[in-house]
Amino acid sequence: MPVRILAIESSCDETSAAICEDGKISSNIIANQKIHEQYGGVVPELASRAHMQNIVPVVDAALKKSSLTLDKIDAVGYTQSPGLIGSLLVGGQFAKSISFSRNIPLIAVHHMQAHVLANLIEDPAPNFPFLCLTVSGGHTQIVVCESPYSMKIIGETIDDAAGEAFDKSAKLLGLPYPGGPLIDQYAASGNHTRFNFPKPQIEGLNFSFSGLKTSILYFLEHAGKTFSYKPELKVSQIEKEHFIQTNLNDLCASIQHRIITILLEKLKRAVEETGIKSVCLAGGVSANKGLRQAFNELALVEGWQPYIPAFEYCTDNAAMIAITAYHKFLAKDFTPLSQTSSAKANW
Repeated sequence: MPVRILAIESSCDETSAAICEDGKISSNIIANQKIHEQYGGVVPELASRAHMQNIVPVVDAALKKSSLTLDKIDAVGYTQSPGLIGSLLVGGQFAKSISFSRNIPLIAVHHMQAHVLANLIEDPAPNFPFLCLTVSGGHTQIVVCESPYSMKIIGETIDDAAGEAFDKSAKLLGLPYPGGPLIDQYAASGNHTRFNFPKPQIEGLNFSFSGLKTSILYFLEHAGKTFSYKPELKVSQIEKEHFIQTNLNDLCASIQHRIITILLEKLKRAVEETGIKSVCLAGGVSANKGLRQAFNELALVEGWQPYIPAFEYCTDNAAMIAITAYHKFLAKDFTPLSQTSSAKANW
């Protein structure tokens, strides 16, 4: 008999449901929340309310696309952490209700573990062990993945994540939320060598992006004269906006290039230290076209075996929760109904 998993993702501002049948994704439905655009970022209370409106039709759509009903589901997985607590509660309580009413196993999934295992959704999948550079809005990590159940973080950000660096830079440029994809779009027409933003000097495999963000802030306030804060060089708001508008493509290309070089230089060092040549990308920022291209080019030069999930499996989605829940089902790693959303899922 096939193992069928219903999975729910509700950690931030996407409500998603997916069906996994014997390790293959048969449906992956995502409802985005447009309401946050007018506020320049995700508003947690509004996100929770939108999840409550979306979750029933999204789950229904996932079941219908797979030609299934709830009585054919063997287990239900859900994102337990990390994320916005109100948003997590909506998905978690809905999953618990299904588990209780249908008397089927409940499986809590760690969001970052799911991003890593998104690389197992499509063929060819990486062999174990593999390295994964996980790049999202709140996390930047280098993970050694020895099996679906055994992972070790060997490098991570000590402050801002790469996704935050993209979004905060976009805000400084006056771009609307979400700004990261817009930087990628404008960068395609820009000259990435035009502005040479400074690179943080962080030892080991850890990352730092807060200093880069600050240097971009000062650079724009000084209309390109310096990366350091000098009050005497600060220009008017009109001059600043004119500088940005006339150099937008090159600014985006230069900012994106610096973020990507920071990421890939650390990843290259991790490969050298571990000797692992199967290398993956994961997380929302892995949808960035500039990063995907640079990653593949570096892999070709270095002789890596590169893997990147399809675009639909990079940003927050239930398919990655489903594939992770499937492997946890095989290991009989189930979650009691009494477990709270404040507890961290095992990964």
